[in-house]
This record gives sequence, C-alpha cells and structure tokens, in this order.
Amino acid sequence: MKVGAKHYRSIWFDNATQTVQIIDQRWLPHEFRVVTLKTLDDFAVAIRNMWVRGAPLIGATAAFGVSEQMKRDPSNASLNKTWDELHETRPTAINLRWALDEMRALLKNTPTAERAAVAHKRALEISDEDIECNRQIGLHGLEIIKKIAATKKSGEPVNILTHCNAGWLATVDWGTATSPMYHAVEAGISVHIWVDETRPRNQGAQLTSWEMDSHGVPHHLIVDNAGGHLMQHGDVDMVIVGTDRTSAHGDVCNKVGTYLKALAAKDNNIPFYVALPSPTIDWTVKDGILEIPIEERHGDEVTKVWGKLDDGSVGAVQISPDGTEGGNPAFDVTPARLVTGLITERGICEASPEGLAGLFPERVLN
Repeated sequence: MKVGAKHYRSIWFDNATQTVQIIDQRWLPHEFRVVTLKTLDDFAVAIRNMWVRGAPLIGATAAFGVSEQMKRDPSNASLNKTWDELHETRPTAINLRWALDEMRALLKNTPTAERAAVAHKRALEISDEDIECNRQIGLHGLEIIKKIAATKKSGEPVNILTHCNAGWLATVDWGTATSPMYHAVEAGISVHIWVDETRPRNQGAQLTSWEMDSHGVPHHLIVDNAGGHLMQHGDVDMVIVGTDRTSAHGDVCNKVGTYLKALAAKDNNIPFYVALPSPTIDWTVKDGILEIPIEERHGDEVTKVWGKLDDGSVGAVQISPDGTEGGNPAFDVTPARLVTGLITERGICEASPEGLAGLFPERVLN
C-alpha cells in the first residue's frame, strides 16, 4: 500500500543497507516511523511489544528473525534457541508457530554453511506468499461485496463493519479483512466502512482508520458498543474480520470483542465473514474455545489510553483510579456456528470441518 506517494510493505529487507526494516506501529497514526531490526532480541521485542502485530505479519517477522540469526550463528543450538525465544513472544497467533516450524524444518536439513542463504531466501518467499494470499482473499471477498452492491439502490454504498485491524499493517501487504474492501474501491464499487475503535489498544482507531484515510475509503470510527445498534437499524450490510487462529472445525479466534459482533450479526441476520490466509488455520485444534490459548496482556493497556497529548507528543494517559487493576484478555473465540463463511486464498467455504476439507483436501480432518 502507499504512504503518501511511496509504496510500503509492513516489513521488508532493504538491499541497500542489508537490513530488515519495519513500520513501528506503536506511533501510528500520529507519527510514521521506520525502524531496523538486527538482533534476535530486536525481533522478539518487536513482536512481544507490538511494534508489529497481526498474525500474518508476526509470522513473516519471525521468519526474518530466524534468517538474521542464522547470519550470526547457524548452529543447531542457535536455531533451537531462536525458535524458543520467538515462539514465547505471542501465544495466540498461530502464524508465528507456523513460520518458525517452517524455517526450522527447512534448516535442519540444510548444511550449516548454507543456512544463512537458505533462511534468507525462505523469509523473502514467506513475505511474498503472504501478499499473494491476501490479494486472492480480496478477489474472493470482492464477489460477496458485488452481490450485496447489486441489491442496493443506485449510489448507496455497501456498509461493512470491521473489528480491530486486519489491514495491510497486520500482514505484509493488502491485509485480510481489508483486502476485499480495497479491491471493491479499485473496482469502482461504493463502500462505507464502520471501524470499531477496538479497546483496549485501539487498533481500529489508530491503524484501520489511518489505512482507510490513506487509501481514500469512506469510513466512520465508532465505539465498540455501537455495532449492535447500527445493525438493528439496517446500517450494516456485512461484517468482515480477520483472525489470529482458526480451528480445524471453523472456530475463529480474533481480537477480543469479535464474539460480541458475531452475536449481534446473527441476531440481525447480517452475514459475518472471516478473512484468513491458510497458515492461520491450526489443523491440530478442533474446539477453539477450549484449546486455543488466550493471551493475557498487561493491565496498563486497559487502565491507560495511548494518543497525542496537548503538547503534541505521543504518550499514555491514565483513565482509571490508581488502585484499579486492568484485566486484559487480548482475544476471544467466535464459534463456527456464528460464522457465515471463511474467505481464504483458495475461495470461500463454510466454517466447518467439511467446508475446510473442500478447500484443503490435502489436510486430514477428523
């Protein structure tokens, strides 16, 4: 996507400096900062402290982390240490483990002297594959938007509600939930996006709104609890969200609050779609509610709000009493029965073992 007139990925290898660079998302939308990641600790901190976030981007960042560490120490001990240190940074997003497993399996069968080059090549491929997956997700999701647009009066937009940020900032490019939106705009279809603020970290307010504004997509920022009201009054035509992990039976783990949107959508007969590249599917998990680990983040994210201060600087403001602690489950799980369909790079399927098997027959689902 473009920032100003320049195209950016959310993570890339800069050939001129021979370094991995990222957009440090902590400062958006008020400041646009690019930082360099060099050491294993740099990559771990960037993932854990959400300089980068979003399941596909976390996976790509982990792959680059392995690649850069192999340049320093390509030994088996170093490879295993890298897997362990990066894996513990974020427990919920399955793309992290997928990328680390992918890299370790490849490198274990690679001579030590060749590991740095092989790891670098595979990290670049994982990034490129993510972009193509998300482009295909956009094309499949576009067909849904086209069908809804055909039912609207002339000039009326398709009203889409999204939760959290599943945009290009959560992937390497295009985004998952936003990819159909961007493709619709490019196809000349009128859309309007309801952007949940997404407490407690406000990724909707800070990131999705910034993306929509930068791309010229009509949108309104709403508080998280407004979605149900808008659905009751016919102001939402469909919901599209992303996911950090989807079970083999179609349960969807996403930013906390997604489950409530799915309940409201079901009650108002509004289609609820989830956009995901296939590495986000955890084929080892059947019951998402019982089996997917839910990350509990620091309570300060709840008791404080991050934003621009009166003096123009960016910082945190406390909104609760000094003695109040914040409870902060970062994700919730939406049962498959509430999901209208899963939008993947291979097409759209029912959120069920049978639906997933239809698109991914090479997987054995029990």
